[in-house]
Parts: sequence; C-alpha cells; structure tokens
Amino acid sequence: MHQDQNSPRRISVWFPLLLAVVLVGGILIGMRMQSSTPSVVVEANDLPIQTPGQGKIEEIIRYIEAKYVDDVDREALMEEVIDEMLAKLDPHSNYITKEELQQVNEQLQGNFDGIGIEFMSLDDTIVVVAPLAGGPSEAVGIQAGDKIVAIEDSIIAGVNMDTEDVISMLRGEKGTEVEIGILRGRSKDMMRFTITRDEIPMNSVDVAYMLDDITGYIKVNRFSATTYEEFMKGVETLSEKHKMKDLVIDLRHNPGGYLQQATNILSQLFDDKGSLLVYTEGRSVNRTEYESTGRAFYELDDVVVLIDEGSASASEILAGAVQDHDRGIVIGRRSFGKGLVQEQYKLRDGSALRLTVARYYTPSGRSIQKDYNDINEYESELVARYENGEMESKDKMTIADSTQYFTDNGRVVFGGGGIMPDIFVPIDTTLMEDGYQELRQYIPQFVFRYMDENRKGLQEYSLPQFSRDFHISDALFTDFINYAHEEGAVSVASDLSYEAAVELQAYIKARVAKHLFGDEGFYSLWNENDPMVKEALRVLQSADPLSEIRE
Repeated sequence: MHQDQNSPRRISVWFPLLLAVVLVGGILIGMRMQSSTPSVVVEANDLPIQTPGQGKIEEIIRYIEAKYVDDVDREALMEEVIDEMLAKLDPHSNYITKEELQQVNEQLQGNFDGIGIEFMSLDDTIVVVAPLAGGPSEAVGIQAGDKIVAIEDSIIAGVNMDTEDVISMLRGEKGTEVEIGILRGRSKDMMRFTITRDEIPMNSVDVAYMLDDITGYIKVNRFSATTYEEFMKGVETLSEKHKMKDLVIDLRHNPGGYLQQATNILSQLFDDKGSLLVYTEGRSVNRTEYESTGRAFYELDDVVVLIDEGSASASEILAGAVQDHDRGIVIGRRSFGKGLVQEQYKLRDGSALRLTVARYYTPSGRSIQKDYNDINEYESELVARYENGEMESKDKMTIADSTQYFTDNGRVVFGGGGIMPDIFVPIDTTLMEDGYQELRQYIPQFVFRYMDENRKGLQEYSLPQFSRDFHISDALFTDFINYAHEEGAVSVASDLSYEAAVELQAYIKARVAKHLFGDEGFYSLWNENDPMVKEALRVLQSADPLSEIRE
C-alpha cells in the first residue's frame, strides 16, 4: 500500500530488527514464491532432454523403494530431490506440482472459472464484499453484504473454514452450476441461488483514473496475459474521455510476469519503430532483441514510472527502457533486482519445471540481476536495505556493479542490483511502527461492519464530495480502536504516534471509498497523500521534466 506525505523520521537505534522483518516479509515471500507469479516468463519450446525421473536419480529411488527399512512416499521423495537439485541453480528455477500449476496458470493467464465475487471472512462467516460487475453472481442477484452460509449441501458458516477451501468449492469449470445459501440483512431465512460458473477476469491493472486535469494514473499489479489489453483500455478511456497528456505508471510491488506484455506496453510509450526495449541471452539461448513496433495508438507527452523494492523483472524491464531512452522519469526506491528469464515446461504427470534459461539486459546493456551466490544473503537482502538505511537515504543506496552505462542523453546509470530511480523518495517509517502494523489489519472488517449500517446515508455522495466532506471523526476512530481490541489487538491509541493515527484514519476513509466507488475511490483517496505520487505531480508540472535529472 502506498505511504502518506509525512516526512520520514529516522528509526531509533533501539528499534528492533523484527519490525523490519515484518515489513518486508510480504515482499520477500512474493519474490521467492515463484509458484505464485514468475519473474519473467517467455514461451517454452520442446526440449530434447530427459525429464526428471530418469537415470541415476530414478535408479536410487527404486533401490530405496525396494530395500529401505521403512515405507516411503515415492512422489514426496522425488519432489524433495527435485527441489533440492533446483535450489543449487538459482533462486527462481523451481518445480511446480500438478496441484499448484492451476493456480500459477490462472495468475499468468489472467482469468479463472468461478462465480465472480469478492469476499472476506468475518466472524467465521464468508461475506460478499461485492459481486464482480457483469459476472454470474451479479446476474442472479447476489449483493454486497450477503453472507454465504452454505455451498451445495455443506454448511460453511461458523466452522472456521479456510479461505482456500471456500475458493475450491466455489470455483469450477465454466458452464457448471453451484448452489449457495445466503443470509441477507437481518433475515434469518436462507435464500438459495443457483449460479452458473463462467470465466472471471483476474485484473492485472487495478485502476486507471486522472490525478489532475492532464495527468493519468495507471496501477499495474503484475504482467499477466491480459495486461497490455487492460492497460490500453485504461489509456483509451483517459485519453478520449479526459484528454490525458501525461501518464504516471505505478509498478510498486509488481513482481513481474510475461516479458512480452511489458514490451507491448513500452511500444505505446515509444512512437518510433525499432527502438531496442530489452534483449535476452543465455548459454543455450541466442540473443533475442525486443524492439518498439511504432504503433503508439495514443500520443503521450511526459511519463513517470513509480518503483520500489517490490518492483521486479518485467517491472524493471519497463522502468529500465524508459530510463535508458530518457523517455520519462523513474521515481521511488531501488527495485528488487531480478533479471532472470524462465521458461516453463510441462512434465508428463501434469507438473511443470520452471527453469532459468537467460538473463535480460536493458537497452544500455545493463543486467540488473543482483548477486545470488549466497542464497541466504539473497533472501535477506531487503532486510539488509532497511538495516543500512538505504530506504531512508539515497546516499546509502548500494551500487553492486560500478560499470558505467549511458542513457540516450548521456546520463550515467548502473546495473547489478535493480533499477536506481532518477528521483529518490524515502520510505515512510510510520509503516514500521508496531502499533500501526497491528491495528491496520483490522480495518477491512471494521469498515465492512460500518458500511453495513451506514451505506444508505453515504450513497448520496459523489466521489469529489466524499473526498472533500467526509471525515473520520474522533468517535469513529475510537469505535475502530475498540473493535480491534475486541478482535484481539493489544495496541491502544496512546501507543500510536500522531503520524500513525493519521495514516490509519486515511486508510479507513479510503476503504469506505472503495465500498462506495470501487477501486477508483480507494486509490484516488489513498494517493492524495502518497509521497511518490505527489513527487510525480511536482515533476510533471515542470515545463521540461527531464531537466530535473539531467547531469
């Protein structure tokens, strides 16, 4: 989530390392768990090689099965051997089980088959946050606030069912039916709906809206098979309806995905044909160059790309090309540093091997892959950035490779450890306060309860009116603190700094806006005080934004 505008305060020397670990934990997991979203993926060709399970490994496992003192699980043993083998290569080559592969493909393909709802678990009950527009649940009349208490013949309310189990029951092949039982409002009578599953898009573009009269904002959360199409729909709307001239592309916490989707988007940013966008090369893979197509459907003036320590691979490809060609300005903090290309090969039993086959290089020739010779250091590198102060000061940014590369305008840039931003924006240390971190997690549930009782009175607002006139009162904030305590929080209001309290109130307001106006409501409120967004707008107000970074 974005940070607010309060100036960062230096962390006390007594501040425990644990908080830094908590803060970056999600990023580390997202970067390491390649079964969720890969770094950069290209189409795989058939390989004339043996598949895992042949040769010496298979021979040893047969001996174990035949002679070992205890019974063994052959499949579990094989998977462990494969995982251990791949771990010796690099952090991003991995084995994907048959069961995991469906989820991986859904995230890359950008869709799945289901009933089309956004839901959350509240007091051991599944509550519909919103039916997806145009989806099968909306078509049969499912409403926000409905409580799903039964799926087919199974009662799921009050049994503390895992979210993954609920998802598994609701998803299914397109065209199949599922019956769900709903409690609505204060009624105790269960309503039953039969829903025909359909293809549901998994949006990789969270939102596209105008920051001001001429500046558009598009938030891309990953690069799936539909990202370019989604991105261009946003550009089309902003250009034709709102006369957008400048564009801010937000790639913060975007872990990557399909390389081709990133290069397609870059072609919209470059109106000339043949500009080198990125190239890939490996031991057994010849150099492949990706160039702009010259098909920029909408004219854009100035471009800003936002990155942070969670921006990886395809995100870094996009930011690197913009930077190397001086097409725009990169704002934020040093990106993750993942410059490896994987190909995915399906194995005979339905599982898959994702293997690193090449490195990618930005147009100036930079490899931004950080060192992975020591896997433990690689996995803790983000924590090290917090410890050495890099997140708070650009002077502490580490240059892993001192080789100088040059942009089109002759500016010096570096590789070897992520994309260095043209303009540095420090992290807001409010996000590291333990009280803030604990209380923030209770806001979605609290806001849902609040909306359940106050939705009618709030629906009269337009988004501009809501932004201007709706405020989080002291009484409402106290209600939230009390609710968090009832749910198990130990932090109290007096534990919070003034900045942390303001941040929590801003998040409550943004979540209310999401219920009323969707993602545009959330982001337009949340971005009002976001330091990177504010810096982007400041730079774009210059008659010549690139003059801000010329050496």
